[in-house]
Order: sequence, then C-alpha cells, then structure tokens
Amino acid sequence: MCDTCGCGKPGEHATIQKPNEPQSNHQHHDHHHDHQHDHDHTIDVQKDVLAENNLLAERNRGFFDAKEITVLNLVSSPGSGKTTLLEKTITAIKSETPLAVIEGDQQTMRDAERIDKTGVPVVQVNTGTGCHLDAHMIQHAIQELDLQSNSVLFIENVGNLVCPALFDLGEAMKIVIISVTEGDDKPQKYPHMFDAADMCIINKIDLLPYVDFSIDQCKQFALEVNYKLKFFELSAKTGEGLENWITWLKQQQKS
Repeated sequence: MCDTCGCGKPGEHATIQKPNEPQSNHQHHDHHHDHQHDHDHTIDVQKDVLAENNLLAERNRGFFDAKEITVLNLVSSPGSGKTTLLEKTITAIKSETPLAVIEGDQQTMRDAERIDKTGVPVVQVNTGTGCHLDAHMIQHAIQELDLQSNSVLFIENVGNLVCPALFDLGEAMKIVIISVTEGDDKPQKYPHMFDAADMCIINKIDLLPYVDFSIDQCKQFALEVNYKLKFFELSAKTGEGLENWITWLKQQQKS
C-alpha cells in the first residue's frame, strides 16, 4: 500500500491503453519501492513517495516545456462533468489548436472512447485500486501519444477531491471542477484540492434553479482557502458561459 494515500503504490497495476486497442499490453508495475512495514516511519515514506513523484514531474515538465505543450490537469469529484466539458472544448478549438488527452479512471475505457470520437489522440490510464494519476503514469502515457509542439494536453484525473491534490504531474495548471449539484461547501470540505488549484470551474449552472447552491458562497469559501483562484461559471451541457472558458484557453497556448 502507498502510505501517502492508501491506494496502492504509485503506478502499481496501472494500465495504459488507446481506444480500440486489444486489452492492454502496456501494463506497468513499479518494483523499485521498498515495502515499508514500520508504521513509525509513515511520514518518511510519504516524503519519499512524493519526492520521487516530484522528480519525475519535473522531467515531464521539462519535456512539455521543450515542446511548448500547455498541460492542464483537470481534477474533481466523480460526476462533475469533466468529460463533457472536454468534449465541448475539443469540438470548439480542435480546428485551431493541436490537442491530446490522457484519461484517468480506475477501470473501463468509457471516457477514452468518448474522447476518441472527437478525433483527437487519447490514451486511457486505468489505475486499478489507485485513486489518482501520478507523474510516472503520465511519463508512460505520453510515450503512447504523438504530441505535437505548441499544442494543448488535457489530463482528466481520476474523480477524487483528495489524493490528486498531492501529486504533481508536470502540468502547467491544476483546474478544479465543481458542479452545482455537489454543494457550495466543497472548498471547505476539501481545502487541499482548492489550495493546490490554479482555477475553479463551476459547472452545470443550468441546474441552479433546481438545487440549493450559491455561487457567491462557493467562491467565498474557495477564496478563503486560496485567494489567487480564478473562476469560470458555465454549463458544459447547454454551452452557457463556455465562450469565456474557450477564449481564456486560447490565450494560454504557448506561442
């Protein structure tokens, strides 16, 4: 078990697969972690795990910077609308900007298959018992993608508002997505994620008339955790507010 979050050693049993590919021959296992059974040293093990991850993340970042690839790590709880937002975003900008996607889930190819239908390169990382992506998984995944220079790579992380906050993947930004169906107190309940994020997207605003959710209250809670957070309010389903997100995204692409 990984003493950082209890989900299994980083990278253990993760499979990396493209849509319509025979069941994965890209499974990889990390065997270089020593097993730790002395619970008095849990903090040291956590530091070791994160230190190794951060080293790999910097290598990823160096690769991305060299190729001028803008990498956005999308994090949220399950069901926030990450994949739908990606589908709409890709459709809006794929004719102008080279794109690629890494999908993270514990099991199934469902999200990668959805993204594959948009026509952009995508690989699925199935983490098994793992509750987050890590830098090692990303390092393997990008080997399966023909990433173009001056492009945008979206990483859709495993649905989880806890562990993905700890793991740098080499991204330029973490973008946390919260839907109005989740409750406006999410930033208070999961402060580490909102503190680690650079931006917050409030999704499913078309449902505001039907739920007890205050956008102003949610923003206030989030800013109490991270005063630098920027916000977008949108509905990936109806397209309301999507143009502001798309305009911002185009501005982030490295020139």
